[in-house]
Amino acid sequence: MFNLDSLVRPNIRGMKPYSSARDEFQGEAQVMLDANENSLGSAGPERFNRYPDPQQRAVKAELAQLKGVAAKQIFLGNGSDEAIDLLVRLTCVPGQDSLLILPPTYGMYEVAANLNDVRVERLQLTPDFQLSPEIVAGVLASEAKLVWLCSPNNPSGNLLHAEAIEEILRGFRGLVVVDEAYADFAPAASWTTRLAEFPNLVVLQTFSKAWGLAGLRLGMAFASPEVIGYLNKIKPPYNISEATQQHALAALHDAPRFEELRRQLLTGRDWLAERLPALPIVAEVFPSDANFLLVRFKPDATALYDFLVGRGIIVRNRTTQPGCAGTLRLTVGTPQENELLLEALREFAG
Repeated sequence: MFNLDSLVRPNIRGMKPYSSARDEFQGEAQVMLDANENSLGSAGPERFNRYPDPQQRAVKAELAQLKGVAAKQIFLGNGSDEAIDLLVRLTCVPGQDSLLILPPTYGMYEVAANLNDVRVERLQLTPDFQLSPEIVAGVLASEAKLVWLCSPNNPSGNLLHAEAIEEILRGFRGLVVVDEAYADFAPAASWTTRLAEFPNLVVLQTFSKAWGLAGLRLGMAFASPEVIGYLNKIKPPYNISEATQQHALAALHDAPRFEELRRQLLTGRDWLAERLPALPIVAEVFPSDANFLLVRFKPDATALYDFLVGRGIIVRNRTTQPGCAGTLRLTVGTPQENELLLEALREFAG
């Protein structure tokens, strides 16, 4: 049986969270003299002299409708990286506990572990970047407090098999974090639709990819109200700025624009995936459910990377990652950028 309180660090279970001025008084008043703000206004063209809502209620209300969850199941962070760090700090005692990653995967899971002095366990994905029965068995046997499942995976771009994720959710004793940063580009339903079934499930999403708002640094975590309550307990009081909240609301009210951006990126992905295999330097184009393609090049991916840099085209060299020898990760760009990339690859191929 999953027991959240037994998973949470004892000092956090008993700690008293900081109570900000905007936690103690919510709403509007004629005279606001409780938070030591500058009542005269702000330098610059916009007025941001008041502290933002520490619970981001307006944004969460819109997100709850869009995602089909309750507002109390939503945590908003300074990018997904804040939620990643807080989940580690919530559960893992420094110098004592461990977390589990499945490389190749997103590098911030390990960075957060190292920052918090938490041991990292590793189970490498199969050559086609999937969860085998042996890997699932290894996850279920682990005593780690957290397991990170990136799906669609970064850097490989593929969805992990849903049946394997479900088996992990049913048998793993810690928190199962499914990172869905690229889920808007995938054909599968989000794991947010299964939150009621699995009290140990945490789903991460972001405004940085399909929404095109990487500069805002706004990430989302979806989980049970109990998990979200703990994250709110340990987060900084005003972790999401008023400007970010306003821009996020504007984006959520502009859903047709989001859908058009998503559609164009999927079209660009398919365009590149159709043309890359014809190049003699391309050994393999891995299937992608994301807004990028992982491509294995021959004979020397690093030489190709340097060549592209010289042409002013920057991609991600992933050749040192486990299972990714000889690969570059190519983000889908504008139609013009995709054309320039393909032209440069043809030039390198000679």
